[in-house]
Formats: sequence, structure tokens, C-alpha cells
Amino acid sequence: MRTYDGSAGDVDYGTISPLYASYRRPDERIAHVIAEALGGARTVLNVGAGTGSYESAAHTITAVEPSLAMRAQRPAELATAIDAVAEGLPFAEGQFDAAMTLFSVHQWSDVEAGLREMRRVTRGPVAILTCDPARVRDFWLYEYAPDVLDTEARRYPPLDQLTAALGGSTTIQSVPIPLDCTDGFNEAYYGRPEMLLDPAARQACSAWSFVDDRARQDFDTSLRRALGSGAWDEAFGHLRGRPSYNGSLVLLRANP
Repeated sequence: MRTYDGSAGDVDYGTISPLYASYRRPDERIAHVIAEALGGARTVLNVGAGTGSYESAAHTITAVEPSLAMRAQRPAELATAIDAVAEGLPFAEGQFDAAMTLFSVHQWSDVEAGLREMRRVTRGPVAILTCDPARVRDFWLYEYAPDVLDTEARRYPPLDQLTAALGGSTTIQSVPIPLDCTDGFNEAYYGRPEMLLDPAARQACSAWSFVDDRARQDFDTSLRRALGSGAWDEAFGHLRGRPSYNGSLVLLRANP
């Protein structure tokens, strides 16, 4: 199913996207991990490309993005994204040297079909930046917004499902999240809890769109109280000075 905006899967980016690019800016350290996974590829397909985060001038990029609102936020210097979905890619077999999909597979209506399509059109590695659902609830946010992380854990496909759909030879590596990470997903604020009191920062993480206003208000109240009383710092304050955090973020790389 696709929304009026064209978004595919379980999120309508026409509703949640207005400030997305302001908070979800590519982080150069995560970009380095992605670039290593793509290797020396010249032509790269980016599926669920969104606003173009992590698209590098070192590659000739073909971007696929179903959401009109997200396509409209792509910088002018990036390639115009094609309106299509992962499950039906309009490309020839083996057309690309490599392919990537970043923070996207959990939103697809049929992740296995989408990955089979990526494998079909890609000669070399397929790189997937995603979260391991088995580790999502380990983050401190679960104490304050369990419904949000329960939602994330349900949405992210198990890693063995991804590897089975792609076939071939697969490696999975944990991706360290830097303390000053510029890409504002939930775990990016592991040592900066105050950032999650900003409604716009939360809105840039799609899982927050699955909880109602009451749940968001309860979260805001409980975190503010914990920060004001010192309870958060007593339990998690050591994270404020940790240079990086190994949470649920992983990079899966599959070769044919």
C-alpha cells in the first residue's frame, strides 16, 4: 500500500517529514562504515533513499524513494530520486555494482521481496544499515518510552531473515554510535537525553509516530522529572562522557 504522499510501508512521510532533514543529517563516521561496505563500486543503487543521507560523490548513485515529501527535501546537487518501491525495482538484472538501503527495511511492506529485488539488480555487495531487534530494548529509553522501543523491536526484521533473503556470503558488524552523532535516530542521543525532549527531534524517528499524544506527554513528563531530580544521571550519567555507544545499530553486507 502507498499513501497519498506515495510513502510505502507503515509510515506516511508526508505527515512526519517537514523537519526530517534538519535532524537526520549524515554522520561522517557512520558514512565511513557504509563507504567501506560498498568498496570500489562505481554505480550504486540506494533504495529507500529519503533525503539522500550518505550518498557519496565517490559513486554514481541511482536513488529510489516512494515518498514525494522526502524526494522534495533532497539537496539539488543529488540525483533526482525515482518514484518506486523496493519490491518492484524498475531496473535490469545485475545493473549496479553495489546497492545500499539505510534505515529503511523496517518500513517495507515485504522485506524479503524487496531484498530479492536488490539482489537481482546488483552484481556486487548489498549493504544494509539497520537495527538488531534483539538489542533495541537494551537502550535506556525503554525505561521511559517502552511503547516506542516495543514498536521498533517489532518493526525491525530479524537479521537472519535479511541474510536468508539476500543469500550468498554475509557479514554483520556492530556500528559504533558517536556521542555527537549528527544523525538523530533514538540511540544517537544515548548521552544527550535532553535532545529527546524536543518534539521535532522525536518526530524525525518514525517509531514515535506509532504512539499517541498521551504516551508522548507521559514520556516528556517522566524524563523531565528524572533529569531534574538527578535520577537519570544516577542511572545513566556515565553515558554523557562515553565517546561511542554500541547499541542495536548494525551494518549487514551481503556478497553474491
